[in-house]
Amino acid sequence: MDHHRTHGTNPRELQMARSMCWHCQSEVAGEYFCERCVKVQPVSKDVDYFTCLGLPRRLTIDLPQLETKFYELSRAFHPDFFQGKSAEEQTISLGNSAMLNSAYRTLRDPIQRAEYLLDLEAGAVKEIRTSPPADLFEEILELQDTLDEYRAADRSSAATSALRTKLQAERVTLERRQQDMETNLQQLFTNWDALQDRGEATDRARAERDRILKQMREILSNRTYVKNIINDLVATIA
Repeated sequence: MDHHRTHGTNPRELQMARSMCWHCQSEVAGEYFCERCVKVQPVSKDVDYFTCLGLPRRLTIDLPQLETKFYELSRAFHPDFFQGKSAEEQTISLGNSAMLNSAYRTLRDPIQRAEYLLDLEAGAVKEIRTSPPADLFEEILELQDTLDEYRAADRSSAATSALRTKLQAERVTLERRQQDMETNLQQLFTNWDALQDRGEATDRARAERDRILKQMREILSNRTYVKNIINDLVATIA
């Protein structure tokens, strides 16, 4: 028996790129390896990352389960196992591994996971803007002026020291705002998961789904902007 068939993964969990084995033309219906010739099969590029790692489209996930599944599939697709195989098999293993690694990196991070889900569900990740949140607009403009003043000032002057103290206080305030945004995001994650678990297909459920996605998109947009400002501030006063 080929060692790939003993890694314990259910062979019918991923969509293959084609319905017939590229080598022997036997039918494949989700198997990582052809049942007849035991050649590795390319995973379809249409498989989303949640499906790739055997997870539902939920935003609160079991990280140990994610890691276990990742390493399970890594053992099946890792290019090291295909060094003595044909060029075609090596290419397929590299492609499958690259997709698997990308899926794992995305889903293990809660913010990337949410942005990816938005992209899947509504294409909403493309709408994440880079303009300042409305309630922070004047505050951000003032902060930018202070940053410009600090950059232009003599670093040894008392005025510069005062500016630095002010910027450090602004950093604390912005980091607190970012934490509040992440707390609100976590509540939306919980709401989304509860809606997914109910599995309703009513107009009310669809409206709730769209509302949650819209709110997540808005908070993610604001968080991205605030995070960039914090990074700029930290780099300036370092």
